Amino acid sequence: MTGRLTGKVAFITGAARGQGREHAVRMATEGADIIAVDLAGPLPPAVPYDSATPDDLAETVRLVERTGRRIVATAADTRDLDGLRKAVDSGVATLGRLDTIVANAGICVPEPWDAITPDSFRDVIDINVTGTWNTVTAAARHIIEGGRGGSIILISSAAGIKMQPFMVHYTASKHAVTGMARALAAELGQHNIRVNSVHPGAVNTPMGSGDMVTALQRAFESNPQLAHMTTPFLPAGIAETADVAATVCWLAGDDARSITAAQIAVDLGSTQY
Repeated sequence: MTGRLTGKVAFITGAARGQGREHAVRMATEGADIIAVDLAGPLPPAVPYDSATPDDLAETVRLVERTGRRIVATAADTRDLDGLRKAVDSGVATLGRLDTIVANAGICVPEPWDAITPDSFRDVIDINVTGTWNTVTAAARHIIEGGRGGSIILISSAAGIKMQPFMVHYTASKHAVTGMARALAAELGQHNIRVNSVHPGAVNTPMGSGDMVTALQRAFESNPQLAHMTTPFLPAGIAETADVAATVCWLAGDDARSITAAQIAVDLGSTQY
């Protein structure tokens, strides 16, 4: 590894497993200390994959500490702004600074448009949009106060570039995250803070496999001609968490110091047609 993040501190949401854990471990391997947050508890009932647990968050802690870096981990809900502020404040008090925010936490519920309930729509928007806003609101002031500039990375989705069928609420939420990143980039640029969005397609995590795939296939049955809208160009067909984490680390480091308000797709080409 390059050590490109040596001396920096990153705040990561949804860090208990999947992409969030990969971001934490990869950034620690690159030299960063980590402030980690995860709900580590039950997700809304419409979500078709298992929730992360306290044991999952503890495993992230173990893996980060194995790199030799420090980590402050808290179970918190990104919909709870006060809870996020307490988690970030505690982490900064322990680790001394903040340089990077990775707003990773989110949910996905594949459903035809007319099967989406008011509760399901609300849950997706609250977690993916309000939760992302709360993450930035709770933490950005620490980067500003540090006076060193920094990087904010919002994890959107391929659905934040190109609409994805059978996910109206998810597509709406991820387009909102894309716009949020661009708007924040404009206002935070005066503090030398870069804001970019990352757009994974299918990724080999609990969100991208297992019961999630079954739910998506069931939704496709309602309109089969839409099934090939997200076909990738590359033969792997699905990205690994390490692919997304490598992009996040690059955006967090000085190699990307001139890049802001960009949408970086990690989707094997699936959004390009």
